Amino acid sequence: MPPLLLGTYTPKIDAKGRVALPSKLRGQLGSGMVMARGQERCVYLLPQAEFRRIAMRIQRTSMGNKAARDYLRVFLSGAVDQEPDKQGRILVPPMLRDYAGLADDIVVIGVGTRAEIWNRASWESYLSDKEQGYSDIADDVLPAVDF
Repeated sequence: MPPLLLGTYTPKIDAKGRVALPSKLRGQLGSGMVMARGQERCVYLLPQAEFRRIAMRIQRTSMGNKAARDYLRVFLSGAVDQEPDKQGRILVPPMLRDYAGLADDIVVIGVGTRAEIWNRASWESYLSDKEQGYSDIADDVLPAVDF
């Protein structure tokens, strides 16, 4: 079964760009993971199997589909393999730190089959903006789920 990554964590990113992943997330992501550009200027952190599944789905789209080609180029060109060091830290490369505006104050969230690394201020702004409509969109997003 794929992992079920949950929660919000606030580790620090050090001057070298290393993040100590929360052990709960680290255990589910496994020893080999892939870091890539995410939507809304965050960084995705995916188990290798999940990254491969996503990349293969995109690649199955017709090469005649310009949007698929564009997305695949951006997604894969910004992806890097990661393996936590003995302290459980991963290195966020400068290119991805710049893309997501990551400094020392970050948030790591579990989003089901992936984790996301956000600039803390960007995450708080995003969450504040989306919380208002959270219950409003529930019927559209979760039509078959009965709470």
